Amino acid sequence: MKHVTIRDLSAACGLSVSTVSKALNGYSDISDETRQTVLTAAAEMGYFPSAAARALKTSRSHNLGVLFADENRSGLTHPFFAALLNAFKTEAEAAGYDITFISSNLGLSAMSYLSHCRYRNVDGVCLACVDFSSPAIMELVESAIPCVTIDHVFNRWPSVLSDNVSGMRLLTDYVLSRGHRRIAYIHGQRNSTVADKRITGFYRSLETHGVPAENAILREGVYVDPQVSYQITSELLGMSNPPTCILLPDDHAYIGAMEAAVQRNLKIGRDISFAGFDGISMTQSLHPRLTSVRQDTEALGREAARRLIECVEKPNTAGSEAVMIPCKLIRGETVGEVMSTAPARRP
Repeated sequence: MKHVTIRDLSAACGLSVSTVSKALNGYSDISDETRQTVLTAAAEMGYFPSAAARALKTSRSHNLGVLFADENRSGLTHPFFAALLNAFKTEAEAAGYDITFISSNLGLSAMSYLSHCRYRNVDGVCLACVDFSSPAIMELVESAIPCVTIDHVFNRWPSVLSDNVSGMRLLTDYVLSRGHRRIAYIHGQRNSTVADKRITGFYRSLETHGVPAENAILREGVYVDPQVSYQITSELLGMSNPPTCILLPDDHAYIGAMEAAVQRNLKIGRDISFAGFDGISMTQSLHPRLTSVRQDTEALGREAARRLIECVEKPNTAGSEAVMIPCKLIRGETVGEVMSTAPARRP
């Protein structure tokens, strides 16, 4: 099929190339009638502007990079980030932008993230689930290429964050309201701000409810790794005074935790309680249904795309604010009630 050029469109409309170009680009000195004639003909003929020509004219490629590299190399099989990046993609495409995934390899050649971004001529980059302290990431965010970060704050660029502190407080408040006082928390790796924020929310909830911090049992786990969660859950259940409830690093961990409980013939929600974080659909279909905190992946992805495009198109006014997206508690069936013998706390 022949590629339709702007000259073909010009000939079909009986207008000059410059007039057609102005009509396509929304110039105010073109009448509404002329503009509509051109747009109708463009749609009928299947005309699309040349990306190369548009890049020369606007100094932009209309191409956004996405850098996603978690430690487990789960890529787009990661359900939380897959949903988030899909929302980012949808919002970016609606604004006329294409998406390119950025990596440290191109074919058989190794290259830095910054070099890959320059090679692909991206207008900006969204960074999610990476080691934000690594030299390769720092090189990119300190360059002139606009960036937006998810769940991490750099003062120079905008960021979009789940309210992890409040989300974990919601979850811990609920667990405490069910009477649990000996609670274990298998948190994510401490090299991430997400884990730090959630631990802060956990301890704030304990303090608010007058529960001594030493009642809590913290263990470092790994995100999106049910096997590690199985091992740690087994160790916790084998303690002489085991916890009555175990908070998990994410919803994936529930698979490993379930297995550990089943091996000890423990009934979840009666003999042992579990709660997760993320609110992914998979664990909401398991039985018993997991109590969790749902992160708004749609809002996170859409807002990240909007902020990045704003940095590209309006660099003087875009700013570097952090946008906080609230979380929502999902009351499942995995947190049972514990009858407390302690006297009620006076207000």
